Amino acid sequence: MMYTIIDVETTGRENRMTEISIFKYDGDEVIDEFTTLVNPESPIPGHITALTGIDNQLVADAPVFADVAQDILNITEDAIFVAHNVNFDYNVIGGEFKRIGIDFKRKKLCTVRLSRHLLLGHRSYSLGKLCKDLKIDLVGRHRARGDAEATVILFELLLKQPKATEVFSDFLNKNSREATLPPNLPKATFEALPNTPGIYYFKDKKGAIIYVGKAKDIKKRVLSHFYSKTTKSLDMVRETRDIDFELSGSELIALLMEDAAIKHNFPIYNKVSKRTIQSYSIFSYEDRNGIIHLAMNKGRLVPNPIITFFNIRDVRLYMENICSTYNLCPKYCHLQEVVWECSHYNITDCKGICRNEETRDHYNKRVLKAIQDISEDKKDIILKEKGRISNEEAFIWIKDNVYLGYGFIDKQEQVNHQEELNNYLIPQKDNIDIQKILRTRLLKEKSLLVTN
Repeated sequence: MMYTIIDVETTGRENRMTEISIFKYDGDEVIDEFTTLVNPESPIPGHITALTGIDNQLVADAPVFADVAQDILNITEDAIFVAHNVNFDYNVIGGEFKRIGIDFKRKKLCTVRLSRHLLLGHRSYSLGKLCKDLKIDLVGRHRARGDAEATVILFELLLKQPKATEVFSDFLNKNSREATLPPNLPKATFEALPNTPGIYYFKDKKGAIIYVGKAKDIKKRVLSHFYSKTTKSLDMVRETRDIDFELSGSELIALLMEDAAIKHNFPIYNKVSKRTIQSYSIFSYEDRNGIIHLAMNKGRLVPNPIITFFNIRDVRLYMENICSTYNLCPKYCHLQEVVWECSHYNITDCKGICRNEETRDHYNKRVLKAIQDISEDKKDIILKEKGRISNEEAFIWIKDNVYLGYGFIDKQEQVNHQEELNNYLIPQKDNIDIQKILRTRLLKEKSLLVTN
């Protein structure tokens, strides 16, 4: 069997190749070598230069990838592609070939995963630390030839292990996912993932959550990350050491769970929905003259809101509409501050409470009517969803237009009153992202609603 043991250096963020080294190995000895710098046709960041010693000047006169592509195809033909964290090197090379219109496909073996199976007991399986433990000379660390040459020695050692034939055969089996999985993720962890809806957590070596995702089929969705060739996915799976999950029963609850988990954990690879959304509420109070005001403030400062929004523009437009509809005063609706009399450019229907042309009681009556109408427009909605298991049902509770959370109930349990749902509720925070998720479902599936 023929192997090509490969290492590449890249520009980092865009993963454009700067250097490649390939040793062709027949199982006994190295029979060929191809090593070259590569002009990435894009700038090399300073931190990459500091790590590898490869700078823009060094590659300025080097061949571009298209000039060495045929050499790479020739030396890797009919050979198994071997690398330490093989998916990274394989995807970098595959990406370069794709840019010039060539589909690059080779069987793969990962020396990280092989080492985890055949060389037990090491605290770290990074190339540097593994070579140190095994007394392998690593000359030219973070340069393609130095790393590839050390990987050749490691590979020779792996081939000599007692169970090598069995393990190599299993890894090369086309039905095995060993070549697809992240280098440091145990296969048993992946196999334990369910084919059901829920959310999943990618964790790094310290157990920190680095990514949260949702899925109708957790296992299938997780696997798709391993096949992805985007820089984000490549970096993310390389850091992944463990994957945890929570079942949701339905895709809708998975969406709600995902949003909450992202906002709680702030994973570094989740760019969307990390922000904590500021809420704004309308409330009422009575001043020393007995006039009832409507006012706006940040939600956390309002203990008994009349209605809540998640955008300052929306709450202000709503207040303007209320003020106009019920002939209220912009001054006493706090649409104008520090004025003796209202003079709003758009709302001109004030009946004169600010000019002593209307009695307090007449004005307050309209304010109370506005508050009553707003309150009556609030809805209590219970969305029924599938449970996580066959004898379970799930629900999503929206009370007074505010999302309270979700819960799971055994089908044998009897719930006769809405308030009994509190016994099963998993409380959650409402925000604009949640409202968008629920609004979409409410518009699509009104048949699922139970309103009170």
